[in-house]
Amino acid sequence: MTTIIVAVVAVVATLLIAVPITSKVSVDNKVKKDAETIGSAEEKARGIIDEALKTAETKKRETLLEVKEESLRTKNELEKETKERRNELQKYERRVLSKEESVDKKADAVEKREAECTAKVAELQKREKKVEELEQKGVQELERISGLTSDQAKDELLRSVEDDVKVDVARLYKELENRAKDEADKKAKEYVVNAIQKCAVDHVAETTISVVQLPSDEMKGRIIGREGRNIRTLETLTGVDLIIDDTPEAVVLSAFDPIRREIARVALEKLIVDGRIHPARIEEMVEKAQKEVEAQIREDGENAAMDVGVHGIHPELLKLLGRMKFRSSYGQNALKHSIEVAQLSGLLAGEIGVDVRMAKRAGLLHDIGKSIDHEVEGSHIEIGVNLCKKYKETPIVINAVAAHHGDVEPESLIACIVQAADAISAARPGARRETLETYTNRLKQLEDITNQFKGVEKSFAIQAGREIRVMVVPEHVNDSEMVLLARDIAKQIEAELEYPGQIKVNVIRESRAVDYALSLIHI
Repeated sequence: MTTIIVAVVAVVATLLIAVPITSKVSVDNKVKKDAETIGSAEEKARGIIDEALKTAETKKRETLLEVKEESLRTKNELEKETKERRNELQKYERRVLSKEESVDKKADAVEKREAECTAKVAELQKREKKVEELEQKGVQELERISGLTSDQAKDELLRSVEDDVKVDVARLYKELENRAKDEADKKAKEYVVNAIQKCAVDHVAETTISVVQLPSDEMKGRIIGREGRNIRTLETLTGVDLIIDDTPEAVVLSAFDPIRREIARVALEKLIVDGRIHPARIEEMVEKAQKEVEAQIREDGENAAMDVGVHGIHPELLKLLGRMKFRSSYGQNALKHSIEVAQLSGLLAGEIGVDVRMAKRAGLLHDIGKSIDHEVEGSHIEIGVNLCKKYKETPIVINAVAAHHGDVEPESLIACIVQAADAISAARPGARRETLETYTNRLKQLEDITNQFKGVEKSFAIQAGREIRVMVVPEHVNDSEMVLLARDIAKQIEAELEYPGQIKVNVIRESRAVDYALSLIHI
């Protein structure tokens, strides 16, 4: 055991001595190798540096040579450019010198002319003074000979010139007016006559009463009822006055609202056919009549649109169009008038070459505002425009509705066509009628308008207001002024009065010379 321990100790001691020695030897060897490697690298580096210095020196010399060549070339170019600039400057100098010489010459000439002009001006001033003196003398001599001052002579000359101009203006105006009327009347008559010939419609005068025929006079008592209950119920539900008088087998319904009158008529006819007349039955029949009249109104609107060939109208507008069957203007049924205007508009549009469908649509809807009752404020034009805008009608139709009475300027030919068609329908004989009071007031207004003009002695409205005959004072109005006076009166009538058709203005100037022959024989 001890031997083993000694052997182990010996081995460990040997290792402790051998390891340091071996490591030192290996380190020395590595140092020697590194020193040899460093020496060879330093030699290579010195060689590379030497070679780089040689290359740099070569590049430097080449660069210097290129710079010298470039500077030499630039110098030559600058010298060449400088020579050219000098030559141009010399040319400019020569031109400037020549211009200065010419300017000097011109300045001398101008000075000479100025001196001449100054002398001429002085001479002209002297002559002007002489002319003024001679003119003054001439005026004085003329005043002495004529017995008039210069102002009086001017006024007299102006009056004579004014009279001549008035005559010429009146003659020219008459010629132009006649020429324009001849040309325009031919075309207008052709279009209007063709339209009227192709459009034949009936017209019915509207009244405020409806007559219901009875099977017998005994029915009157049943309509009145016990203590008048039946007639009071019917009048209360419909808002219509029942007039039961001595007229045989007839009952008169009176109301200013045609729709209410129509409902009452339908309800009363149903009650007469049914035979059972009492308040409850009356209420039931009135309700049925209201529904029937509303359905009939809608159907009438649709039929009107179909008759004229207009489609795509809003249902509410069709309903309002049907209500126009129960509206009238000067005794002319509004729905029939609208249908007639639509047909005439289509015919006129076809003659001119405008969209026929659009013209018919505008003509059919031009009076749609008349279908609204009094609860909506405004004229029928304003109401119609608002309705067309509400139900998305085209701007052309809206403008035609707004302009058909001249309240708004027409923006298309269709608007003008609707105006013409409306006038044709209204002015057709028998289409419209006026009350006596309205008629007499219009005649009085017509005479009052003409009497307010200077030189008018008296005036007479004749031909049912279609002509105004104006008598003028011969001393105040001459023949040439008559034409202008007639024109002014016509314009004033157009501005202040509303009337269908046209009014003829007839100005009459009459001069009479009266003298007496005296007898020399004594009786």
